[in-house]
This record gives sequence, structure tokens and C-alpha cells, in this order.
Amino acid sequence: MTSTTASTTAAFRGPCAAALALALAGCATPPHVPPPAGDALDARCERAFAALDREVDASAVRDAEATRIAGFPSLRATRFLASFAAPGLDARTFAAWHARLVDEDRRARRVEIANLPPDATRRVRDALAQEGFGTLAPAAFVEGCGAALARRDAGDPARRAQIVARAVVPDDYEDAARIAGLYPLVRIPFAAGVRLYERAVLQAFAAPPTPRGRPTAYAPDGAAPLAAPEVRALLQRGRDDPLGVPPLRDVDVERLLATYAPILVVDERDANDRPGRPRLADDGSPAFVPAPLLFGRVAHTRFGGTTRVQLVYTAWFAARPPAYPGDPLAGRLDGVLWRVTLRDDGTPLVFDSIHACGCYQLFVPTAAVALRPPLPTLDEQALVPVVLPPVAPGARVLVALEAGSHQVRGVRVADAPPGALRYRIAADDALSTIALPGGGSRSLYGPDGLVAGTGRSEALLFWPLGIRSAGAMRQWGRHATAFVGRRHFDEAFLLDRYFLEIAAPAPN
Repeated sequence: MTSTTASTTAAFRGPCAAALALALAGCATPPHVPPPAGDALDARCERAFAALDREVDASAVRDAEATRIAGFPSLRATRFLASFAAPGLDARTFAAWHARLVDEDRRARRVEIANLPPDATRRVRDALAQEGFGTLAPAAFVEGCGAALARRDAGDPARRAQIVARAVVPDDYEDAARIAGLYPLVRIPFAAGVRLYERAVLQAFAAPPTPRGRPTAYAPDGAAPLAAPEVRALLQRGRDDPLGVPPLRDVDVERLLATYAPILVVDERDANDRPGRPRLADDGSPAFVPAPLLFGRVAHTRFGGTTRVQLVYTAWFAARPPAYPGDPLAGRLDGVLWRVTLRDDGTPLVFDSIHACGCYQLFVPTAAVALRPPLPTLDEQALVPVVLPPVAPGARVLVALEAGSHQVRGVRVADAPPGALRYRIAADDALSTIALPGGGSRSLYGPDGLVAGTGRSEALLFWPLGIRSAGAMRQWGRHATAFVGRRHFDEAFLLDRYFLEIAAPAPN
């Protein structure tokens, strides 16, 4: 369900790993394609990576979730990983951090290789043969050459320093648009609009919702929830990791997601209010199949000086239909992300939500945190419409969504209503390799991290705020969440901006 170390390793066991070991030793090279004379393995690997990159870019299948590190073709960074990039990392911490940069590149390249068209794949294989890698599969090449370049990096202090300096994830705001749009001036009326929206959300939470259709409940199905001691045991594995990241197997991920999965109550007015699976037509345009299904992933953040595990759930809908003729917020596909951040003992600290465009972020803290005083700024602050009491592992949180807009309009701790439909949780990564009707696969997301065909006309209004194609659906890692100010859903220190953790009670 995520790019865990365990799943990465499993993907290359068996024949591919054996072939790789021979190839890197020079034994698997066919007699008619010898390795270039005098070339070191590192140089051959870098040229082969460059050939793969050319085909990936020419075929427009670049994966945008993590950021490539310039000069290091086998490394990519996320905002979480970039937060550790500081001079003076000790050897053990650097090794753990560097290994995760390698894992991020492997995950992305598996997606890119899977989505290459046949002709491009053939050219990549030819390039690998020319570099002396014989008939090695591209995915096995990535595994082996990534490991070879990692060994080189680890033994070179200058390269280690370069990696630390270059492991930066640019933000998703366009400064040129903000300059051209006179952002210092236009942010004033936009900030006033944000405050009006926030007041409307607070009022909506304060009053019982008025259904416009038929409220339909969806409760999680599948793996049994973990008991509190089991959750604690899984999360506290991170104490032995220099980055504080617990090693999780796929089965651990599945059971964690099942344990904290929300109950959704969707005010269903028409087919656009039924969750399901995004698909792609042969021309790459978005399509949709209704199904009781959410998509899940594990993420990480840093809060109160500690790495925290986050569980992220996405409900997709066919569209946000127009509320009136010419509605600038309407468009194809709509997604709602629900996230829970966990304390090491498995207690939820904060829930928060955005739409897949990055819009409408709101926070639902529990009694385990305190809200910091708001800052004297026009920048968007934490919108907190409700605070939950302490939530135990396995307790269900009910999230009510409005018809049409799918805006969150209520959150409370509750059991599943009688007659709730049961939904499954699929791996969020599955949307990066969607089978096409005519064969092959493609990512739902383009090289820019946007879902083509999901743009909204609101972008014509909001461009001075520097968010490219405001309203369009986005890939994980590409969610700018504030029109006024700068904020990203996957920021490593996002929660520290707004909350303070209250000391956990001592275990009994």
C-alpha cells in the first residue's frame, strides 16, 4: 500500500535479483555487447539512468510525487525527507536518510517504467545493453545501479555534502504569477474572502446539517482493527530508526489503515455523490467507476520534535457538479482527503482534511493537543470547526460530506449507522499505474502532478495567488493548501505551526 522498504525489497527478489548480481559482475553481458572498455560501473549506471530519463520525459510519464535531486539520478526527496537535510548528519542518520531517498527513486521509477509505451521500453533495453547490462530488465537495473551509486555516495564526503545541500523540495507556488498579479495588494481582498468562507464553515458545523438528498453511510470493511497494544508495538518500532520511521510491512499498513478508517456519510443527491475509482480513457481523459472504495496511504510528519505516522484516506467522486449555471468551482473528478496523525501510543492527535485540489483545509484536533494563538497576519491560519474528545485506537470517526461540493460538514466519534455500505481500501499508489482500455498503463497524474481534464474556471480568478490551475485535482506531494500565504499538505512541520502537544498520560 505504500513504498515501504519491505515491499521494495520483495519486488526484486528471485530471478531478477540473481540476474542483476551477474550483470553487475559482468557475467550476464552477452559476448556481442561487451561493457564499454575502461568504463567504471558508476559511469555506465549514470549513462543508463540518463537514457531512461530521456524516454520517460519524451513519453510524458514522469512521476511528480517526489522531487529528483540534481546530479544524483538514483535519489528523490519528499518534504518530510528534505526536513532532515542539514549539515553534520552523523553516519548512521545519513545512511538511514540516504536509503529512503533511494527508496523514493525506486518507487517513482517503477511507476515510470510501467507506464512507458512499448517502443520507449525497447529503446531503454537497447541502451542498457549498450552499457553492458545485457538483457537486464529496466526495473532490476534501477535496483542494482541505485545500490551501486548509493555505495559510491556513502564513501565520498563531498558527494554526501552535495546531497544534503540539494535535497530541497520547491514549493508549489509560482512566484512569477504572484509578482505579475500584484500579490501583495490582491491578497488583501482575497484574505477577506477567506475569512468569510471560514465563518460559513463554522456556522455549518454549529447547526445540524440539512440534507439535500439521501444521506448514505459507508463504513470500512476488510482487515480487523488492531488492538491498542498492537498499534503501540508497531509504531514504537520507529524508536530504533534514526529518522523515527517505523518499518512497516504491507500487512501492517493494511491493518493500520483499517483501524483508523473513517465512516463517511455522504449526502447523496445524484451519481456524483457516490465514491469510486478514477479511470482513464484511451485519450488520457479522466473517467470514473462508482464503487464503495477509498484509497489509503501511510505518510510521516514531524510534530513536537518527533516523527509521527499519518494515515491518509481519499474518497474520489465523478465530479463536482455546478451549483448554478457558470459555477467556476465545478468540474470533472472531485476528491476528499482525510488524514489522521498518530501519537506513538496510537492515540490520534489531529485529524485534517483537504480536497484533492489542495483547497478547503480544515483541522479537527483532539484533546491531545492545544491550539496555538493565531498570528497577527493575513496568511491563512488553522480552520478548526470542532474539537474531538480523546479518541482511542479502533474508535470510528464519522465524517459527513455535503451533496455536490463534498465539503466536510460534520465530524464526530460514532459507530457505523445501521445499514451502512461497506467500503474497501485500495493502495493510493494504484492510481499511478492505471490500465488503459487499449493496453498499457498511465498515471492519473501528469508530469506536473495535475490530473488533466479536471481544471476549473476558478483558476482564471485565483492565478495572482500563485497556485497553478487552482481547483484542478493533484497528486500526493503537490497540494498547496493556502491561497493567502504558503502552506502544503505534506509539510514536515505543518502541525507545529498551529498546535502544541499535551503530555500523554503515563501508561498503566
